[in-house]
Amino acid sequence: MSERELIVMGSSLGGMHALSAILGDIPSDFPLPIAVAQHRYRTSNEGLPQFLRKSARLKVVDVDDKMWIRPGCVYLAPANYHLLVEPGIFSLSVDEAVTYSRPSIDVLFESAADAYRARVVGVVLTGANADGARGAARIKAAGGFIVVQDPNTAEARAMPEAAIRQTRVDRILPLDRIGPFLVELCRATVGH
Repeated sequence: MSERELIVMGSSLGGMHALSAILGDIPSDFPLPIAVAQHRYRTSNEGLPQFLRKSARLKVVDVDDKMWIRPGCVYLAPANYHLLVEPGIFSLSVDEAVTYSRPSIDVLFESAADAYRARVVGVVLTGANADGARGAARIKAAGGFIVVQDPNTAEARAMPEAAIRQTRVDRILPLDRIGPFLVELCRATVGH
């Protein structure tokens, strides 16, 4: 099995709760960076990072353009920017919205798949549209690993259901199992 280097997560409606729950289960010594595209209002700035810092034991930051990717941090796509992954760094884009969203989960996932191939873990969470399904398929096609929130535990089922329809996902897990599973998965692969 390939060593994991990056986790990418996508969420929309209900995502703040879902992200808070997952990040609360991840310990401070977690070895990988986590990049998150949560659909946000264009004018929102510090609300999401402040909210997630209450539960996360990892450092939570909004990404700046050309920011280095470091282990043990949670990187948030800023409001009204697409977050892209390049080898070792993040970049930001104001290209057109994708699936009515900027940041777009598909943009994050597709760029992560292109940069890190089989070393990416993609996580699709609650949301009310299909953003993330195409990106999850790209990660899977590159040899990466896909986790999807069980639609029965999602505030909005559309996003996880779209990902499940579009690709053969590796795990469908209830929200309360995603954080512990990521810890197990990454410790198992980093240790070998």
